[in-house]
Amino acid sequence: MLMYLRLFKESFSFAINALKNNKLRTFLSLLGVTIGIFSIIAVLAAVDSLKKDIKGSISSLDNSTLYIMRFSFGPSDIPQWKRQQFPDVTYEEFQFIEDRIPDVEAASYTLNVKQETIKYDGNTVENVEIGAVTSGYYDIESLQIAEGRFFNASESNSGSPVVVLGDEIAKSLFGQFDPIGKIVRLYGRKFTVIGVLEKEGSGLFGGSKDTAALLPVNFVRRLLGDNNKMVFPAIVVKPKSGVDLSEFNAVVTQGLRNFRGLKADEINNFFVNELQGFTDLIDNITGQLNIMGWIISGFSLLVGGFGIANIMFVSVKERTNLIGIQKSLGAKNRFIMFQFLFEAVVLAVIGGLVGLVLVWLISLLMTQLTDSFEFVLSFGNMVLGFILSTIIGLVSGVIPALSASRLDPVEAIRTGM
Repeated sequence: MLMYLRLFKESFSFAINALKNNKLRTFLSLLGVTIGIFSIIAVLAAVDSLKKDIKGSISSLDNSTLYIMRFSFGPSDIPQWKRQQFPDVTYEEFQFIEDRIPDVEAASYTLNVKQETIKYDGNTVENVEIGAVTSGYYDIESLQIAEGRFFNASESNSGSPVVVLGDEIAKSLFGQFDPIGKIVRLYGRKFTVIGVLEKEGSGLFGGSKDTAALLPVNFVRRLLGDNNKMVFPAIVVKPKSGVDLSEFNAVVTQGLRNFRGLKADEINNFFVNELQGFTDLIDNITGQLNIMGWIISGFSLLVGGFGIANIMFVSVKERTNLIGIQKSLGAKNRFIMFQFLFEAVVLAVIGGLVGLVLVWLISLLMTQLTDSFEFVLSFGNMVLGFILSTIIGLVSGVIPALSASRLDPVEAIRTGM
């Protein structure tokens, strides 16, 4: 064991000397490893960060939540031209599901509408995300109210002019003043502020309710109409805890088929999307991004491996005389082989560590520049980078190490003279 520790120490010294004595050559050789490790770990870290951000934005939702609409979350066997003919879900269908479908814990009818401008006295906030929803949305999203309350079923059904503001919108309009009971203008109408949501923090793609205003969907329906092609309706359904999701999905699907009067031989003209299916789609997409990153970065690692092999062949040639002397003094082939193999590993690990440091520095910079996005460099990815560097060193150094261990001592000494 002590012999291998001494061997590793000597190999480390030789590697450092190679860095010192042949700076440009060693730098160019290690550049491939550095770029390869940097590329792979940067891609993995970026994809992990992206996945965390997207899933964090839907973390308040239960994976069993269903989204009923005329669009599908994922690929569909139904031709696009036929999907384009599907009707939008209606408020009456929402009422049917809420009242007639068993095991529904909460349901909400939502309209996806364009951003609006909200005003209070002389203060104006533009590009406000409008959440036109029913009262059940509160339970589906598990909303946290910082001040005031959410609108109730009566206000929701009647389409009362009340609004719940996101944290950032409330602060922009009212500053340190209490917003509850204040009158704001939206859609050219007056709304009473009845609640403010707790601060969430925004994600890479937005989606935070800090910049949103939630109001009763029936108010927006009266204002824009049910046949407005500029809005996109959906029914969100959360089943009771412990309900079998596949059975619940089948009951909802059959119930809506019956409501629409579809015949047995007719296909569904709507989609019941599971949130779990959306998260699976995210995993699939990020998995494909990881594979693409591995393929592209693999070429850099290949170049880096050739660079390490090249510098090791040069090192063997420069130290041929020393190898002959070591073998003449009794050094075994295994000792010589491990000496150069360790040296190759040390060089590769140095290149890999430089790549990891670059990823870490860029992750800090990206996190500082984008307040809404946290770039995550996990410990697992750092360990992976270290392991890859070691493997590159082993693979790249094995042939030069074997050639060094097989040198004839007499010929090696003679060559060096």
